[in-house]
Amino acid sequence: MNDLVLVILQARMSSSRLPGKVLSLINNKPMIYWQIKRISQSKLVDKIVVATSNEKSDDILEDYLNSINQEYFRGSLNNVIDRFAKIEEIYKPSVIIRLTADCPLVMPEIVDKCIERFNKEKVDYVSNILSLTFPDGLDVEVLRSGVLAKLMSLKLSETEKEHVTLGLLNRRSIFTTLNIFNPTNLSHFRWTVDTQTDLNFVIEVFKYFSSREITFNMKDMLDFISKFPELNQIKTREIS
Repeated sequence: MNDLVLVILQARMSSSRLPGKVLSLINNKPMIYWQIKRISQSKLVDKIVVATSNEKSDDILEDYLNSINQEYFRGSLNNVIDRFAKIEEIYKPSVIIRLTADCPLVMPEIVDKCIERFNKEKVDYVSNILSLTFPDGLDVEVLRSGVLAKLMSLKLSETEKEHVTLGLLNRRSIFTTLNIFNPTNLSHFRWTVDTQTDLNFVIEVFKYFSSREITFNMKDMLDFISKFPELNQIKTREIS
């Protein structure tokens, strides 16, 4: 095991609601480009690996990742936890951060906050999704090395294989977990990209922050929403 803090960014082109969204152009760059650049602003992340599928539909994503020299791994479309476990076998990190590629507004300061708390606590898992207080789209999950292998040894359902940490969340009696809270409950804000409406919102955000695409933070976002309330997306969500 290396002393490596590894982000695994889960991405695929075959999204059911908005196919190809990860390569949708925002300020003349694919959405995933901006997310990778924003994650790279983290002070505590050492490496990013994109976890995509071996389906033909993701060939174009592989081509793009090669063009920007971004490391990636291709594996099972539906058994996503297997993708993650194989990446862990290859890189042998001490800490894994799970992020998904439909969240281009990822905030590196929140990623770092979760990692810092994880480093202070002897737990298997730290996230900000066990009790929702952050905007949808700023989800961060931090896992200790070995947790994925332990999960893989259990009898997981097909849904649990697809949703990487669901098996852990369903078995909190055998995994130690901790939640990070935002001082103000902002969970009613929707900053993720699942639909064209979501994408249109994110396009407007990045247009406003042109030249600052990888440095604007959550305070900047809240100021943006305050200035343009008609653009804001509000939607209640549940963990699924």
